[in-house]
Amino acid sequence: MGKTYVVVAEVRGGSLRQVTLEALQAVSIAKEDGDVTTAVLIGSQITPLAAELANVVEGQVYSIDHPELEVYNPEAYLNVMKQVFEHVAPDVVVLGHTALGRDLAPALAAHLGAGQISDVTAVDKQDGDVLFTRPLYAGKAFEQKRFNGGPQVVTIRPNNVEPAASVSSPAEIIELDYAPSGSLRSIVKDIVRKTSGKVDLTEAKIVVSGGRGVKSAEGFKPLEELADVLQGAVGASRAACDAGYCDYSMQIGQTGKVVTPEIYIACGISGAIQHLAGMSQSRVIIAINKDPEAPIFKVADYGIVGDLFEVVPLLTHEFRKVLV
Repeated sequence: MGKTYVVVAEVRGGSLRQVTLEALQAVSIAKEDGDVTTAVLIGSQITPLAAELANVVEGQVYSIDHPELEVYNPEAYLNVMKQVFEHVAPDVVVLGHTALGRDLAPALAAHLGAGQISDVTAVDKQDGDVLFTRPLYAGKAFEQKRFNGGPQVVTIRPNNVEPAASVSSPAEIIELDYAPSGSLRSIVKDIVRKTSGKVDLTEAKIVVSGGRGVKSAEGFKPLEELADVLQGAVGASRAACDAGYCDYSMQIGQTGKVVTPEIYIACGISGAIQHLAGMSQSRVIIAINKDPEAPIFKVADYGIVGDLFEVVPLLTHEFRKVLV
């Protein structure tokens, strides 16, 4: 008998999150002949998304659609997953290493009596074993881990695995009924989102980030203009957040969000180790700082020594001519 992989899909803003496709690709890398992939989609009015998900899954898609599941509730989602497990006995459960995944994965591991490997950035095979790579010590080192038996729970860091491609034969969609539980200890009434732009920070291909050097909340406006032109997101260092220049939802670093974009543009950021922990795995790092001795230049692929209020508008002007 082959293994059964269960991928927990995520929805945000009425769309499938890209990390779902990346989790499916991670499963494709790990699978052997005879293994089965099952995806689970939870939400409200998700019929079109179930069909979209089926196009990238070889196996089955379980769809649980109910108004009470529109927003994530830990207890409700755990109850739904327990219901799914009555139909599917998972060997491996894979989620995104997102706010939802970091919260739900330990609960699933406890329910299944499973081992867990979190924040995986790469999946490989060696001598018949599946190896999971994850960062240690704020990204200064990496380790490869493997499971000794199962069941298993894995979370995949966004923007580190290529998204899954369409399959030749779409998956079967199985709709399950949801029975609301009156025993939920908490109910989510509303969500107030504080975003730095139209693009989700953790999944953005390009991130323009500001530090103490932006000097004020107004100082983020040139960064926002550049991010708009590049269709990227705006982030910040903890120093900028602590100074009140921006909301903490934009914070990147050891105590904030971890991002791995294709391009990271650091503006007025010195490069403290706590900040590097959140962005050092970016594909290309561009640093703009007046101080030529700033630590950020040690990790940057390209460095510009200059005033960000002069450099960033020039970059925006040139990119606008090419891209807009």
